[in-house]
Amino acid sequence: MTGDVLLALLPVIILIGLGMALRQRRFLQESFWPQAERLGYYVLLPCLFFHGLATAQLEALPVRDLALTLILSTIVVAALVMAIQPLLKLDGPAFTSVFQGSVRFNNYVGVTLAAGLFGAKGIALAAICNAAIVPTVNVLCVLVFARFGAAKLSGRGILKQLVTNPLVVASLSGILFQLIGLRIPPGLDPAMRSLGAASLPLGLLCVGAALDFGSARRWIRPVASSSIMKFLAMPVATVLIAIVTGLNGPALTTALLFQALPTASSAYIMARQLGGDAPLMAGITAIQTALAVVAIPVVLIGLSGWGVL
Repeated sequence: MTGDVLLALLPVIILIGLGMALRQRRFLQESFWPQAERLGYYVLLPCLFFHGLATAQLEALPVRDLALTLILSTIVVAALVMAIQPLLKLDGPAFTSVFQGSVRFNNYVGVTLAAGLFGAKGIALAAICNAAIVPTVNVLCVLVFARFGAAKLSGRGILKQLVTNPLVVASLSGILFQLIGLRIPPGLDPAMRSLGAASLPLGLLCVGAALDFGSARRWIRPVASSSIMKFLAMPVATVLIAIVTGLNGPALTTALLFQALPTASSAYIMARQLGGDAPLMAGITAIQTALAVVAIPVVLIGLSGWGVL
């Protein structure tokens, strides 16, 4: 397990580092990165999720147990963050960033690692993870923004944020496509596969380009609080619930992998749009991405040594 995890993590580190170097050296115009993120979020990653779920052999995968484990563990940690909110002594917008940093995850890193560990099966498991966690996390985060964010959301605004998320739409559409028994047309299938494959390297380059370590030094307590929730509380909750649901093998490994991922750069975009603390969110994202290089192998290898995986 140790060698497999490190080998799967190595290209992730290289691509994130390359993205950071390209941004710092201004090899590409500054306007490229927001457009690349938009392309990946609205086109490439949805193609990967839809194709992976529409073509996966779901009957061979523990879809129900995997989804239940992920949803329940996410809700448990979200409730824990809400419970300690008075102790953090942060204003509302800052708390939304801590909350996002505790429950939101980076899709690109997760899918790349799952594919590196388990190949096509890993992509299908990752797509199921996204189908379960993306709607759950977005519901929770939008509700927290409605309560604590500077820009108060109406009921219609909350609903719009939930039903227009491209990752939610793609994941649920792929599951529906499979359940109905439809097949992707021969000409469209390889095109979608290629677009989905392009999402992984481009997404990781964008992750590296978006990192901002300078701002993180100003907020040690909120950064530490969200990171403890992300890299300790979330994996522990996932293991405890997996014991109850009976989840094991590659499905459990993938679930733990996704629950130990750093928060996504999209959290910064949501913080800007919905009245959160965007600079703090950027700092949390940067520090967690760096910590994940150590945290992910420790979680997977440690649990493997204890016989959980």
